[in-house]
Amino acid sequence: MEKLVINGGRKLFGKIDISGAKNAAVAILPAAIMASQGVAVIDNIPEIEDVQCIERIIESLNCKIIKGKNSVSIDSTAINSVCANTDDVRRMRASYYLIGALLGRFKQANVALPGGCSIGVRPIDQHIKGFEALGAHVTIEHGVVSAKAEKLVGANIFFDVVSVGATINVMLAAALAEGTTVLENVAKEPHVVDVANFLNTMGANIKGAGTDVIRIVGVKELKGCNYSVIPDQIEAGTYMIAAAACGGEVEVGNIIPKHMESISAKLMEMGAEVIENEDSIIVRANGRLKGVNVKTLPYPGFPTDVQQPMTTLLSVSHGRSIVNESIWESRFKFVDELKKMGANIKVEGRTAIIDGVSQLTGAVLKATDLRAGAAMVIAGLMAEGVTEVTCIDHVDRGYPHIEEKFKMLGADIRRVKTEDC
Repeated sequence: MEKLVINGGRKLFGKIDISGAKNAAVAILPAAIMASQGVAVIDNIPEIEDVQCIERIIESLNCKIIKGKNSVSIDSTAINSVCANTDDVRRMRASYYLIGALLGRFKQANVALPGGCSIGVRPIDQHIKGFEALGAHVTIEHGVVSAKAEKLVGANIFFDVVSVGATINVMLAAALAEGTTVLENVAKEPHVVDVANFLNTMGANIKGAGTDVIRIVGVKELKGCNYSVIPDQIEAGTYMIAAAACGGEVEVGNIIPKHMESISAKLMEMGAEVIENEDSIIVRANGRLKGVNVKTLPYPGFPTDVQQPMTTLLSVSHGRSIVNESIWESRFKFVDELKKMGANIKVEGRTAIIDGVSQLTGAVLKATDLRAGAAMVIAGLMAEGVTEVTCIDHVDRGYPHIEEKFKMLGADIRRVKTEDC
């Protein structure tokens, strides 16, 4: 096991480049196995554990993978299994995209129920609703989701709740269904659009991704292609918040500024200076920022995946802030870690009431999940004294080389071996 040791209190200066989007990559890689001809070459792949996990799962299905620097080539022409039931499948949430991909191509899929961060109840009922509307018979037995259809036929599907996972998964299956599928009340996140663009590059016919309605005209087959994953909105937001928390001036590069608008707006409301360039954002902060109210919402609202870093920043902002987590009910577990550092936060259900303190002090912290881990790193960077963040395997699932990137900005942070988690 490893931990991060941080000597806090340093301002951040410089520029870093953001990696490819984790949430897009872990859906695009399963989507690539739907190509029955040719090779899919995918660039701007982030070097994170979740991507490596998906790659191992795909290889277990007899797909050929060649890895390059931030790229991967996938040849799925010889795939010979519709069963994904390994430990890797069970340990990560995004493995459920294999259901839609295999069902679309082979009209059959047997995939173990997914794992992932413990941030609340994460049912797949909307996924199943969509698959069944397309004509599949779906059962769950012994921890395995089995989906099978004689053929998939397009349908009109209205999701009961806005779900990124269900939107993408049903879109995968519908891409190779007969006729037209109309998906309503869909998720609009940038990575949903990216998956649709990737499928279209392989030969799918998908329109409307990023709007309230997605229309899919099924095609007979998909072929390999060359594609580049969009920049990671969440990683970018995390570094923007870190810059505001620590003070200084940081340019966050290789991003799409429009994807960052909800985060930029909140930082400006707090008193930070945010300057948008064509493919980068500069964040400047000097002194204590003021508290604001935040409510997480589906895109284009404030992202739930940035709530924990933002809550950490608000813990040292002037005045009272209220954070309402409308997406996941268990995303305030990390607050107990912040309290070890002197934060004054009261959690009531899905709401955190934060009375900002002037400064946090270093402590030994535990990363309770992926985004909480990033929040713990930010807390350590802005705290007085030394902070240790354990269980950073969570952090490595979504943030490539996090300590190296912060070092480039002048942070005193290092990775060391430990027996603890």
